[in-house]
Amino acid sequence: MDEGDYLATRFEEQRGRLRAVAYRVLGSAAEADDAVQEAWLRLSRTDAGTIDNLGAWLTTVVARVSLSMLRSRRTRREDPLDAHTATASESGTDPEQQALLADSVGLALLVVLDTLSPAERLAFVLHDMFAVPFDDIAGIVERSPAATRQLASRARRRVQGVAVAAEETDAVRRRAVVGAFLAASRGGDFEALLELLDPEVVLRTDTAAALAGATTVRGAAAVAETFVGRAKGARPVLVDGRAGLAWVPEGRPRAVFVFSLTEEGRISQIQVLADGATIDQLDVVLLDAE
Repeated sequence: MDEGDYLATRFEEQRGRLRAVAYRVLGSAAEADDAVQEAWLRLSRTDAGTIDNLGAWLTTVVARVSLSMLRSRRTRREDPLDAHTATASESGTDPEQQALLADSVGLALLVVLDTLSPAERLAFVLHDMFAVPFDDIAGIVERSPAATRQLASRARRRVQGVAVAAEETDAVRRRAVVGAFLAASRGGDFEALLELLDPEVVLRTDTAAALAGATTVRGAAAVAETFVGRAKGARPVLVDGRAGLAWVPEGRPRAVFVFSLTEEGRISQIQVLADGATIDQLDVVLLDAE
C-alpha cells in the first residue's frame, strides 16, 4: 500500500465521526458532506508526517470549515437544509444514512442550535457531544479557554431549556391522549378508540392480571374491543410522573394501566399491572376526585 492509499484508508476510518461533527454543527447533511470533503482535500495537500494525531487534526479542520460555513450562512441569511429535507442526490448519501443522522440529533435540537451564535454552537457541539477539550476549541473560535467555556455554558442553558419545554409538551399530550382513551372507553365509542390506537398496539398483562382473567391482546381492533364500554371504574393518574389510568377502590390502586405512545401520538402499548408489590413500588398520584 503506497502512502496515498494508506492516508485514504486512515481518512475513511475517521469519516463517520467527522460527518457526525459537521452535521451537528451545520444541521445540514449536504453541507456536512462538503465540510468532510474539504477536510480530505486539505489532508491530501499536507505532509502527513507532520501530523501527530490524525483524528484530532481532522476534527479541528472540519470544525474550522464548519464554523466558516456557519458564519457565511449568517451573512447571507440562509437557512440550513436538515436531514429531513435534504435528498440523497443533494447530499451524496443514501436515505438510510440520512435517517440515522436525523435520529441521532433530532429536529428539536437542530432548531435550538440554530438560535445560537456560530461560536456558541461550535463550542457546545465539540465539547458536550464529542468531549473536545476547551483548550482545543479555543483555538478554533479564537477565544480564551475561559471564554470558550462560557460560550458552551450559554449554549447548554438554551438547549436544556428547550428539553424542559419539550418534556412539558409531551406531558400535556400524554394526558390528552389518555384522557381521550378513557372517555372513549367509558362512552363505548369504538371508532374513537381505533383513532387513538396504533394499528400494531399491544395490550400486555403481568402475572397477577393474567390470573384475574386479563390476556395479551394485539392489534387496534382487538384492543379497542377489549376496552369499549368498559373502564368505568378507572381513574386518571400519574404513574411515576406520566399519564396513566388506575382502578382505585377505597383510594388504593389495585390495577394500573401504563401507556406508551408513538411519535405520532397514538397508543402503541398498554401494560396492565395488578401485582401489589409492583404497584407499591410505583408513584401513583390520583388526578381527579370524582
